[in-house]
Amino acid sequence: MNTKALDKLTYGLFVLTTHDEKKDYGCIINCAIQVTFNPNQICICVNKENHTHDMILKTRSFTVSSLSTSVKSETISNFGFQSGRKVDKFYTFEDCRRNSNGDFYITAGTNCYISAAVNNAIDLGTHTLFVGTITEMEVLSEEPSCTYEFYLKNIKPQPQAVGTTSEGKTIWKCTICGYEYVGEEIAFDFICPNCKHPSSYFVKIEQTN
Repeated sequence: MNTKALDKLTYGLFVLTTHDEKKDYGCIINCAIQVTFNPNQICICVNKENHTHDMILKTRSFTVSSLSTSVKSETISNFGFQSGRKVDKFYTFEDCRRNSNGDFYITAGTNCYISAAVNNAIDLGTHTLFVGTITEMEVLSEEPSCTYEFYLKNIKPQPQAVGTTSEGKTIWKCTICGYEYVGEEIAFDFICPNCKHPSSYFVKIEQTN
């Protein structure tokens, strides 16, 4: 099977946020869709490795900010390439405001935000599918949405060429975020610790002599 076929599906990019009495949380997701009209419901799919996932299970509410084609790579890096377990992603991030439920939404490089109250959570193994009833939504700009394909072609920093390690070992590089894995082979079920993509997104940079 050619797993690259999945890249042909249409994805957007979103900053997913929630909060509790102690802290604000956020991460990047690429699955947020409307599922019903009456009542208005959306669903999101979130990797369980994201700290924001655990907080949504706790708070039972979330907000998605739809990224537009003007989004800066720094915004994606801030919410996508570091863990909320280790840093406060909102500590120095200024392009945000609070909505009526107290969540932050992103104000720069976005075209709308939608907030929802969770009414169902479905365990999908590595991810959880959250279904929520919309409680608030606003249009922020008329800029086109940033698709995953647009991000890969126009925003994502391109990996730089590297050589072998000083020990002459093979280096595998994530084509999404540039994370490097050292080893002769990379396991089929390996998940990038930075961007959470599977091993099929890694390329061999240099073969051991």
